[in-house]
Amino acid sequence: MFILSLAGLSQHEKARAGVLYGISGMALALAATFWLTVQDAWGSEPGRAGLLVLVIAVLVGGAIGLWRARVVQMTGIPELIALLHSFVGLAAVLVGWNGHLAAPDLSGSLLAVHHAEVFIGVFIGAVTFTGSIVAFLKLSARMKSSPLMLPGKNAINLGALAAFVALTVWYVNDSALWLLVVVTILALGLGWHLVASIGGGDMPVVVSMLNSYSGWAAAAAGFLLNNDLLIITGALVGSSGAYLSYIMCKAMNRSFLAVIAGGFGIAAPTGGDADYGEHQEISAQATAELLSRASSVVITPGYGMAVAQAQYPVAELAHRLRERGVDVRFGIHPVAGRLPGHMNVLLAEAKVPYDIVLEMDEINDDLGKTSVVLVIGANDTVNPAAAEDPSSPIAGMPVLRVWEAENVVVFKRSMAAGYAGVQNPLFYRENAQMLFGDAKQRVEDILRAL
Repeated sequence: MFILSLAGLSQHEKARAGVLYGISGMALALAATFWLTVQDAWGSEPGRAGLLVLVIAVLVGGAIGLWRARVVQMTGIPELIALLHSFVGLAAVLVGWNGHLAAPDLSGSLLAVHHAEVFIGVFIGAVTFTGSIVAFLKLSARMKSSPLMLPGKNAINLGALAAFVALTVWYVNDSALWLLVVVTILALGLGWHLVASIGGGDMPVVVSMLNSYSGWAAAAAGFLLNNDLLIITGALVGSSGAYLSYIMCKAMNRSFLAVIAGGFGIAAPTGGDADYGEHQEISAQATAELLSRASSVVITPGYGMAVAQAQYPVAELAHRLRERGVDVRFGIHPVAGRLPGHMNVLLAEAKVPYDIVLEMDEINDDLGKTSVVLVIGANDTVNPAAAEDPSSPIAGMPVLRVWEAENVVVFKRSMAAGYAGVQNPLFYRENAQMLFGDAKQRVEDILRAL
């Protein structure tokens, strides 16, 4: 069921079925666990206590899950996912500690393997736990998105990994409790430092990376609990998350190690405060006139569209223009928003046809032949500095080349830099004009003018 879920989620048309497969698989797993616990409860007092704990845990966890799912806004999905990853990491830490405190009756090489499973599981889980908490704080703006730049931060990370390897060897030979305490504290600190050192522009990769970590944490817990289902599903999540991280890094022209080392947000050596001249402003009425004369329009959305909840009027605008015979398409950057696929989900929610929603590689070569590009809440993903300024922190990142179009209208609340903290020279181009204000209200104004 989980494999079918992953397969379904890879295509828009099958995404709903994919979600149902995943729900069905998890329901089967819960039902099987419940039935096994009921069988244990028939025969022993500890079994009955276990059943009571299980029922309480499912009721509490289910109630919290339903509550959060009902109240969370679409813009809050990325940080919610980051927070959920932290629970997986914490669970792996608790399972690891339980594996130490309630050690099975093993000897020789099997006992050494068990000790390694405990130590590695706790380490992965603790890194995932604090890393996910920091990602949640950054994505929800409770913590600055700029990277933490401690002196010798790479040496700190490498030193922590070297210490973990040495402590693992020590623990396998001498399973002292204090070693487990030390590695737990070490891993909690490393998880915090790893994600705190990563700038805002890399956060989609971080969420994907933490997704992978949570899978490996679950697999480690599966080894400790001798649970095949946890091992297999943990490996599925871990490997698919790792591959998604690779795709995200490729989309941003970054190596995975570069992201871990800080990635976007590190100050550029030059060009950070360049004077690009004056920007031009445009009104909603003038934008409507521009669109009415256009033969082709490309809409490139970003996180600002999600914040303004502008996807519904944007979908209506696309529908109106298509009725007038205008060729309207959407261009989606792989890391638009705060999560891979974030914009695709928003547009699908607003009933935008799948066939006019194109990925960056599919639309980029057509932008030079486009009459008008509407940049709605996007910033870093349409920044020409990535292609033209070698000193820029985002130099080399593939972006939507919107500046090649005949006209560009940028919807923004202000001239502030994007989430990566990088200035965007697009705003000062001769063919670009700024439409300031709330994206939803501005699009509705354009609709009225049309």
